[in-house]
Amino acid sequence: WGLTVFVILLLTGAVLLVALPSILEGAPGLFGIRVKEALLGLVVLVLLFNIYAVHQQILIKRLRRQLVEKESQSQILRSLAMIDPLTGLYNRRFAEQRLETEVARSFRKGHPLLVVLLDVDDFKQINDSKGHQTGDFVLQEAASHLTKAIRESDLAVRMGGDEFLLILPDCQLDQLQSILARLGSITVRWQDQHIPVTFSAGWKQYESGEKPDDLLAAAD
Repeated sequence: WGLTVFVILLLTGAVLLVALPSILEGAPGLFGIRVKEALLGLVVLVLLFNIYAVHQQILIKRLRRQLVEKESQSQILRSLAMIDPLTGLYNRRFAEQRLETEVARSFRKGHPLLVVLLDVDDFKQINDSKGHQTGDFVLQEAASHLTKAIRESDLAVRMGGDEFLLILPDCQLDQLQSILARLGSITVRWQDQHIPVTFSAGWKQYESGEKPDDLLAAAD
C-alpha cells in the first residue's frame, strides 16, 4: 500500500507538471502534448495501476488464507498422529518424544522425574467374557480415571492394548504412594453391569545419565 500511494502521488505530480504550462498564461502543453490528452492518459494510467494494486492485494490475501488453512490442516494431522483414537490420550509416539524432553531437563537441571507403567488387571478376561466393545469402554474409563488422578503437569499415555504410562516430572519417589492411592480401583458401569477394574503398576525414578528406553524397561 505504501508503494501504491507513492506511485499515485508520482502520477499526480506528473499531471501537474504537464498541466502547469497551460495554467501559466495559456502556454502550450509540455513537448507539444495537449493538456487534455495528457490528463486523460495519466488518469487511465492511475486507474490501471489501482486495478493492478487491488488485484495483487486480493492474490496476497488468498495466498495467506491458503497458507493458514494448510497450517491448520497440518496441525490437525500432527495431533491425530499423536493421539490414541480410542481413549483420547496421547499415544506411544508422543510419549517417547515427551519422555526424551523430560529426561534431558532432569539431567540438565537435576529435577526429579518418575515414570509409572500400568496394566489393567485381567483385561483379556474382560474382553473374552464380555466382548470387545465392553473392553474398549473399560479402557476409556480407565484413561479418564488416570487423567483425573494426576496433576496438570503430568502426562497420561496409552502405550498400547491395556498398558498405560504416567510421566511425572518434579515428582519424588515418596510421593508415589499418594498417587497410587488416588488411582486405587474403579467400578465401570456398562449395560447394567458393574465391572471392577484394578491396575498393576511398576515404576522407576530417573537417575542421572539414564536413557529413556532404560527408564521404561526398568519400570516394565
